[in-house]
Amino acid sequence: MLDSVDVGPRSLDAYTQLIGEQGVAEIRELAEPFKGARIAHINASTYGAGVCELLRSIVPLYRGLGIQADWKLISADPEFFSVTKAFRNALQGAPYELTQDARETYLMYNSRNGELLKEEEYDFIIVHDPQTAAIRHFRGPDGTKWIWRCHIDTSEPNEAVLEFMLPFLAEYDALVFTMDAFVPAALRHQRVVTMTPAIDPLSPKNMGLSGAICQEILAWRGINPRKPLITQASRFDPWKDPLGVIEAYRLVRSEVPGLQLALIGSMASDDREVWEMYSRIVAEIKGDDDIHVLTNLIGVGDMDVSAFQTSSDVVIQKSIREGFGLGVSETMWKGTPVVANRSGGIPLQMEGDVGGFLVDDTEECARRVFFLLSNRDEARRRGLAGRERVRQRFLITRLLADELRLLASLASARGTLAPSASAIPG
Repeated sequence: MLDSVDVGPRSLDAYTQLIGEQGVAEIRELAEPFKGARIAHINASTYGAGVCELLRSIVPLYRGLGIQADWKLISADPEFFSVTKAFRNALQGAPYELTQDARETYLMYNSRNGELLKEEEYDFIIVHDPQTAAIRHFRGPDGTKWIWRCHIDTSEPNEAVLEFMLPFLAEYDALVFTMDAFVPAALRHQRVVTMTPAIDPLSPKNMGLSGAICQEILAWRGINPRKPLITQASRFDPWKDPLGVIEAYRLVRSEVPGLQLALIGSMASDDREVWEMYSRIVAEIKGDDDIHVLTNLIGVGDMDVSAFQTSSDVVIQKSIREGFGLGVSETMWKGTPVVANRSGGIPLQMEGDVGGFLVDDTEECARRVFFLLSNRDEARRRGLAGRERVRQRFLITRLLADELRLLASLASARGTLAPSASAIPG
C-alpha cells in the first residue's frame, strides 16, 4: 500500500463566517451524493510546494462531509526525484535532453507505485503533477474515475518530455489545469477543465496573527521594526528569481535608506538546484546586513511566513514561471500589498492590479515597490481590496465546490472514456 498522510476531519461549519450559511449549504448539497465514497489524492511529498498545502486542507474537509478521503504519497529514491524535477522544469520550458535512462527511471518508480496502489480500492483518484502521472497506466483498468491535476505552467513545454507524457495523460477521465493558457496545444482529450487553486483562511499560515505577535516574531528573526521591510517568500529556485528580487531591492534602497529585505524559502536536503541557488544568494548579499535569508533549516515555519506576510510593507512575487503562486493570495488575504511579475497564474489573482501591482521587469518592480512605500494610504487601499478579492474567489471552500462538481460530472458521464495508451512510451 502507498503511505498515507495522517489528517483528521474538519467541519465545514468553521467557514460559515467567511462564506455564509448559504455557501455552506451549497457545498453540503454538492457533497451529499458522495457520502461514503472513497477518494484518494496522490502526490510526491508532504511539504515544500503549494499542492501540499492544498491537500492538507481539502482532504480533512472531504472527511468532515462524510467522504472517505485519503492523502497518499508515492515512494521513490532520490534518483527518481532528480528526474522528475528535471521533467517539471522541462514542462515549464527549460532546456532538457530526455534520455533513455530518465525514461526508465520514471517508468520504474511509477510502475512500483502503481502496483502498490492495486491493493486499495477507490471510487475517484486525483493524481497531482508530472511525478505521478504514469500511475494510472500501471494500476490498470478498473471502475475508478481518474483525474490528473497539473499545478505548473505548461504553456511552453519541452516537446520531448510532453510527447513522452501524453500517452499517460490520455488514460485519465479528466485533466485539470489552472488556466486555459496552460493546456498544451498538442494535448487531445475529451475532458479538460480549468480550476484555480485556493488558500485555506483557517490554516496556521492564514488564520491571522496580532500585530504584537508579528513584531515579536520579526524581531526574533533580526528585523528592525523601525525600518521599512519588503519580503519574498518562495522556494529558492531560478523560476522564483530571488536574484532579481535582490536587484529590485537595491534599486529601491537607493531611494529608501534603511530598507530591509527578507527572503524566505524552504530547503530540501536532496534538491541540488535549491542548494545551488541558496549559495548564489548568500554570495550575492555578502556584506549587506539588511538582507535576511530565512529557511526551515533555522526553524522558520508557517507562523513566521504569516508574520512576514502580515507585517511587511510590501511583498514581492517575482516569478518568471508560476503555476499559480499561492503566496500571492496568502499575502492579499492579510491585507498586504503585492508587487508581482505578470506571469502564469498570478494575473488571475491580481487582475486590474487589485491587491497591488503587476509588473514586467525588475525596474518596474522597483518603481512600484517605491510607490507603495511612499504612498501608505494607497498601499493600504490596495491591500484591503486584495483581501476582498481573495475572499470572493480564492478560498479553499470554492476549490472544494469545484472539485465536487467535477466528481459529479464524472459520476454521471456516459459513453466511452478516454483511450488508453497501447504501449509504454519509449
